[in-house]
Amino acid sequence: MSASASPRLGGMTPHASALTPVLPDSRITSNGHPKPEFRAELRRIPNMRNAISIAGIYLQNIAIVWAAISIHHPVTYMIAFVLMGRAHAQILAMMHESVHRLLFSNRKLNDFAGRWLLGYLSFVNSDAYRYVHMAHHREEFGPHEPDIALYANYPITSDSFWRKMRRDALGITGFKMLRDQFRHPFRKDGFGNRTQLKIALVQIALLIAISLASHPMVYFAFWFVPQLTVWRVMNRLRSIAEHGGLRADDDRRITTHSVRQHPLPSFLFVPFNLGWHIAHHTDAGIPFRSLPKYHAELRKSGYVSDEYEYPNYRAIWRELRSA
Repeated sequence: MSASASPRLGGMTPHASALTPVLPDSRITSNGHPKPEFRAELRRIPNMRNAISIAGIYLQNIAIVWAAISIHHPVTYMIAFVLMGRAHAQILAMMHESVHRLLFSNRKLNDFAGRWLLGYLSFVNSDAYRYVHMAHHREEFGPHEPDIALYANYPITSDSFWRKMRRDALGITGFKMLRDQFRHPFRKDGFGNRTQLKIALVQIALLIAISLASHPMVYFAFWFVPQLTVWRVMNRLRSIAEHGGLRADDDRRITTHSVRQHPLPSFLFVPFNLGWHIAHHTDAGIPFRSLPKYHAELRKSGYVSDEYEYPNYRAIWRELRSA
């Protein structure tokens, strides 16, 4: 799409018959929001469990790389390479939780973890991300939507879809975005001085630590390159399944897809309940551990129906490339 072309929106808007009304005796309001007493139940932040989850991300991914090096076989290296793309998905899913200030109830701890333990580790300025992400939540597909180019013009042709996948898988997309990110690392960007320098320092520290424990190439093979390739594929597949082909509207079912969750995608690219996206957009103040419960109530209330919800990710990706 050229810079001057208007994006085509709404190509995958659900049919009106799929937007069923909410039952009057539900714990959900007519616009899908949880009623106050139910919302208070959903809003609890489990601080200790979230701290354990962050520690678990570190430990399991160290174990993956250690196992691959110890077994020293091409197959285990390939498995580890893919799983380390998943590591970035895990880290950024938890950073996303901190961006909504739902990771820890203490705001300073929440923001520290979001920056130094999560975002910077995966090359992301969490404060800048919060700024644009809140614009996304205020009005999906509105004038300040940061990802309009990512979501627009669907459904696309199969050829176009696979071209995008190839660019992501070969690192072309990731390299361009990282290059642009670090082109002016010392600028004052409105989110704290020299945040890109902080990200670079975290990466240098990680490179040194890995070099002391093993070999510098381990950092590039199992951290840097998976971020530019595997994670970029995962990120696009997840993002277009969330909002691809939709348009602005007061009804979140017209701005956000819903895909039934299954164990394999939840393990690979939508960890920490990131795939329960209609629930997240209907009320962005609900912690991720409560989203399945909230989604179940959305279905029970009639707000989400089988006609509206895709049965799996394969089904929605097929529709996204059906032009």
